[in-house]
Amino acid sequence: VPMGVLSCMKYLMFIFNVLVFAGGTCLAGVGVWVAVDPAGFQDIVAVRAVLSAGAWLLLAVGIALSLLGFLGCCGALRRSRPLLLL
Repeated sequence: VPMGVLSCMKYLMFIFNVLVFAGGTCLAGVGVWVAVDPAGFQDIVAVRAVLSAGAWLLLAVGIALSLLGFLGCCGALRRSRPLLLL
């Protein structure tokens, strides 16, 4: 495989993982926002239990995606197969 192709793949994987990290961070931020200030979202979701469960679910998924994106960025830059497989 030519060296240019490997370099391109490395940077494409890095950019994809940065996008996953940014999306996870945004989800975690929205989850924290809903968990801390549920009064602003009571008009959108009428049942409070659903709102609370949704906030914690957003927070958990956001943290998981942020961690996955961060490890993927590190794996892409270091060309570490275990980090990329994780």
